[in-house]
Amino acid sequence: MYSILLSIHSFFRWFVIASLLVAILNAVIGLRNKKQFTRLDNSIRHWTATIAHIQMMIGITLYVVSPVIRYFLDNYKEAVHEREIRFFGMEHSVMMLIAITLITIGSIKAKQKATDSDKFNAIAIWYSLAFLIILLMIPWSFSPFASRPLLRLL
Repeated sequence: MYSILLSIHSFFRWFVIASLLVAILNAVIGLRNKKQFTRLDNSIRHWTATIAHIQMMIGITLYVVSPVIRYFLDNYKEAVHEREIRFFGMEHSVMMLIAITLITIGSIKAKQKATDSDKFNAIAIWYSLAFLIILLMIPWSFSPFASRPLLRLL
């Protein structure tokens, strides 16, 4: 189960990245061109948040069954000093939860705003902050914290 979840989580990150890019670019274009906030724009906002939440649920499930996390929790005093173990046990998970929270706030704020430009602005700001955190906390193949393949297969 662990290896399957890990592969799904690794693969699904590309949907999160792609949807955030689309939503941010759409919001910036909407702001610059003073576009009306349409049903399509609202769908992009909604589906980006939904995709991020699905990834979060996969990540939380993975956290529960991961032998790396089990080791981290069972051997906290030693594990906290091991860079890669600490990265997955604390840093990655906490920062990703913060990123998902920012996406959620941005989605809610965009829904509540009265003007089209305010809706686009909320998405552009909140989703961009989350996107930056996500990019920094993904264990890329070139990451100094915890190197992982760009696409993990079973």
